[in-house]
Amino acid sequence: MKLSSCVKGYSVETHRTVSPEDTLKRIDSLVSLTGGVTQVEDITDVDRLGIPVFTCTRRGGINGKEFVHNGKGATPVAARVSAMMETIERYSAEADDREMIVGGSYSELSGEYLLLSPGRDDPAGIYGSKCCDLLGVAHDIIRDEAILVPAHEVFHPPLDASYGNFIRTHTNGIASGNTLEEAVFHALAELIERDAWSLAEVTRNAGPVVGDITDERCLQVIESFQKEGVEVIVRDITSDIRLPTIVAICDDVKLKDPALLCTGAGTHVCPEIAVLRALTEVAQSRATQLFVDGTKPTGGADMRRVMGGYDRTKRMNKRWFAKDTESVYGNIGGAFRSDDFLTDIEYVLDELKKAGLGRCIVADLTREEIGVPVVRVIVPGLEVLTMDTDRIGQRCRDAAKNGYQPGVWN
Repeated sequence: MKLSSCVKGYSVETHRTVSPEDTLKRIDSLVSLTGGVTQVEDITDVDRLGIPVFTCTRRGGINGKEFVHNGKGATPVAARVSAMMETIERYSAEADDREMIVGGSYSELSGEYLLLSPGRDDPAGIYGSKCCDLLGVAHDIIRDEAILVPAHEVFHPPLDASYGNFIRTHTNGIASGNTLEEAVFHALAELIERDAWSLAEVTRNAGPVVGDITDERCLQVIESFQKEGVEVIVRDITSDIRLPTIVAICDDVKLKDPALLCTGAGTHVCPEIAVLRALTEVAQSRATQLFVDGTKPTGGADMRRVMGGYDRTKRMNKRWFAKDTESVYGNIGGAFRSDDFLTDIEYVLDELKKAGLGRCIVADLTREEIGVPVVRVIVPGLEVLTMDTDRIGQRCRDAAKNGYQPGVWN
């Protein structure tokens, strides 16, 4: 796999190679190829905030299940494109007819192929000695070598029963883009975001509140919350990888609905984009909670919040709602600016290596019939506790033992 220079052509409220309008022109006729899109819907008006949120509903997957993919953005076009691109990436990540190498244990296969090591590359001990389902197209872009990884780490949802239940699959590190480089960068940002959030959760340290936000677009979104009586708190949970990572938490003090105690997160090389992504994601979380009918039931975690009640849910998560610590917006660690996605990727890889993470594995999941770049990126050692509570690795264990504090990596 060869990554190339990829100049950014759009940097208004996020970084892309082309504008959302140009992306929409490209994908509008392609999203129907994902196996049964029934509707793309603007659900902004289900909430009183007026922050754009869209959903894209399709029927697909191994069992023909209905999926609802969500999208957010600072503009309606950006939110529509976000939902449609998520639909394409999730379709592209399904196993379906993918060709896989099947068979054997790590010891049997490691002499013939480069494989993830059960010890060095799997600090959570998930793989053990068994590597039964493998994909032979992944590439380590740090070491520049082909590598096989367990198919359950690449595809989502799970493979059919004939492959066994190796590990639980998830969507962390799956991303689409206008180009391969754009997709890889956004997948990396998501992995680092989930890692930072996992460290914050395992240490029960929510990081400092971010004050003195000056970015105009961020302030406009914050005002949309405030004028409707919804409190929003912005917290800095940036980890030692030093990519600005933000969590936004909202509290509807008018409705006091526990299901609307929502969070959103964002990670980017630019702090203002990390903040904006977290704010629009928490708006997306609110809208999708409100957009519930008989065919789109509330998930388990959300139902637990509802059953627990508003006051109890806030007490159990009081660290996220506390306002006793504050950092300055301009001090969010690790800001980096470039006009090329390849430069951003190289910067992120350098930060990973400084943190002792020496592999970055990319599987190209792009579907030929669609042609929109989709990747699964895997960085062995990054934490996924927020996606799978059974997977706790060395970074989480070290953080819990050493008094880890997010948001102080200036």
